[in-house]
Amino acid sequence: MKPLKKKLIVLLTLFILCFTFFFVSIAKGAVEIGIKEILSSLFRRENTATYRIIVQIRLPRTLAAILVGAALALSGAILQGVMRNPLATPNIIGVSSGAGLAALSIMILFPAYFYLVPVGAFVGALLTTFLIYSLAWKRGIIPSRLILAGVAVNSILGAGNNILLTTYPQRVSGVINFMVGGLSGAAWKDVRMITPYILISLVVSLFFTQRMNILMLGDEIATGLGLKVERVRRILIVLSSFLAGSAVSAVGLLGFVGLIVPHMARSFVGNDNRFLFPASILLGSLTLMVCDLIARTILAPIEIPVGVIMSIIGGPFFLLILRNQYRGH
Repeated sequence: MKPLKKKLIVLLTLFILCFTFFFVSIAKGAVEIGIKEILSSLFRRENTATYRIIVQIRLPRTLAAILVGAALALSGAILQGVMRNPLATPNIIGVSSGAGLAALSIMILFPAYFYLVPVGAFVGALLTTFLIYSLAWKRGIIPSRLILAGVAVNSILGAGNNILLTTYPQRVSGVINFMVGGLSGAAWKDVRMITPYILISLVVSLFFTQRMNILMLGDEIATGLGLKVERVRRILIVLSSFLAGSAVSAVGLLGFVGLIVPHMARSFVGNDNRFLFPASILLGSLTLMVCDLIARTILAPIEIPVGVIMSIIGGPFFLLILRNQYRGH
């Protein structure tokens, strides 16, 4: 089979799996709902208990999982490419913490301006990304400095989050779910809030796939090919920050999606970003839907935050990548 045809089949398969799990996610839970009931409730719109469960709880939650999974996965793929480090993901190098601190500050200090949470999270993610990038830069990105700078910045921002939580204990109801990362509180207002930010960032990112391929050849070669390296790098960092910030503003500090998914996507479609970006988007949505389904059914009716499931999977995955890096050296 030709490589191009194989990659297109992979993308089509991922799309079909996403479409299938969209309905499975709505159907499964503490209360099981059949596909016929789902379609009947959606088209008839009768004010029944089943209709309320589907429309008010499971549908917005599933849509949030699709959007957030795609955003975090693509954000990780962009960061790994721009910084040339397989460990450069939003939660590991502190980008998510920067977005989380900004979002948490608005939610606790300025609750009346809740609608500004995505903007604040984006600004926090962007400033954090550029700070880590500048700390890791020395005639090019040094992977070890990137991780060390990210750990240090992550620690400082984590301290800021803890200061807010301890200083305003009366305002932190519901914030624990934000710190762990979960979809249990996802509602239509969250979906409406993040949809324009994430969709615009996803679409714009797809127009930079070829430039990303050139950028990954190295700065000297990319410059020789006529690419304005620093401009493209800054645009990609902004897009990555927008994606991570929007996701964090909706579900909190959800980790490891941006680490696991791009690596899985590369194993399916290779390093060509023309296929890696859409594969990461689809696989990110699919992964988060599956993990959320596990989180709310494995101990039903008790629900585990999806961030816990991702950490259980992501921790060993991180160690595996780290071990392979050292073997490579």
